[in-house]
Amino acid sequence: MSFKDDAKKEGKTLLTGFISLAKWLVLASFTGVIVGLVGVLMVKGIDLATNLRNDYPFILYFMPVAGLICVFLYQIAGKDKDSGTNVVLEAIRSKEQIKFRTAPLIIISTILTHLVGGSSGREGAALQFGGSLGESISRVFRFKEKDRVTLIMCGMSAAFSAVFGVPLAAVLFPMEVASVGVMYYSALVPCVVSSLVAHEVALLCGVTAHQYVLPDIGSFTIKGVIVTVVLAVLSALLSIVFCQALHSTHHGLDKLIKNKYLRVLLGSAVLIGLTLIFGTDYNGVGGSVIVKAVESGEAVPYAFILKIIFTVITLSIGFKGGEIVPSFFVGATFGAAFGHLVGFSPEFCASLGLVGVFCGVTNCPLASLIIACEMFSFTKAPYYLIVVAITYLISGYKSIYTSQKIMYSKTEPTFLGKDK
Repeated sequence: MSFKDDAKKEGKTLLTGFISLAKWLVLASFTGVIVGLVGVLMVKGIDLATNLRNDYPFILYFMPVAGLICVFLYQIAGKDKDSGTNVVLEAIRSKEQIKFRTAPLIIISTILTHLVGGSSGREGAALQFGGSLGESISRVFRFKEKDRVTLIMCGMSAAFSAVFGVPLAAVLFPMEVASVGVMYYSALVPCVVSSLVAHEVALLCGVTAHQYVLPDIGSFTIKGVIVTVVLAVLSALLSIVFCQALHSTHHGLDKLIKNKYLRVLLGSAVLIGLTLIFGTDYNGVGGSVIVKAVESGEAVPYAFILKIIFTVITLSIGFKGGEIVPSFFVGATFGAAFGHLVGFSPEFCASLGLVGVFCGVTNCPLASLIIACEMFSFTKAPYYLIVVAITYLISGYKSIYTSQKIMYSKTEPTFLGKDK
């Protein structure tokens, strides 16, 4: 190829890049603002619902009513077989469309779930409404298929960033979660822009992430590494138990109690009974318990087991939300208990457990590492890197998302293209 032809080719490539940059600066910024604002409304709605439940404990007894409403809303919307966040992952890899009604449905149902004390997170709602709004924007402007997929990921990044306050991890998570082992780098700039814009929108509206304060554990030591390796292995095993419990209970209850309304009524009665026995720490997000575990090393030794039980029942009977924050709770409380057992900073072990279980249930090592650094400390990145690497390897091919694809083997460079 001559110098002239080569220069012409490079010039065309540069022009294409600049055009793409200009396009996505506009589209991703727009997506970040819209999704960021919706995310703010959802966070404030969940916080209001949680405060109301705390101020008026009797609201717990309205759980069966809220459950019936959630099931009814999804039924009249034609989403009887709702697959949650899985539909967003499928939309990234295929031409599967996300209906606009997904956004208001998941937000209303998630707020109702938290109002009455259902145990769930908020990221499920965030990823679903983010993906739904991204899809809707692409349809309004009649974008081609590839741009539609990028906008879905933009919406997910914006929602994750606004709701969790981790803009760096929010860029990586949507690019990594749908097809593990294959990163959608074409969405890097759009996701960066939408995530940062949504984060700023959230900050302007007064929605900020909790700033965890960890004790100083000193320099990188052999003891610290050994404790971290053991905790990583145990976190991986715990993540397998969590995922298996979620899927088995959901399918089991579907077969055992076919009537959705009866299922949510009976499940609500069980959750109310469990709350009366064990207290309210396991209702809702459980943010205060996570903070105690990470900042004070305080956790009931069996708290992680109870949170799994509460969450599995909640999400299996028809309530909505997400599994990621419960995985934070499970990992943090388990890590704190482990720290007390081995005599190594229970606070720091809580942060390690949180990151490890999150990585195990999502199969997203890069996003997990960045979440750890954003939530806790970049200075302790070597420890978090060890936890993430080992947990990812040991946790196998289980996931909280049944539509997730594991594209490459975790033990050797072999293509799998494996469905969950």
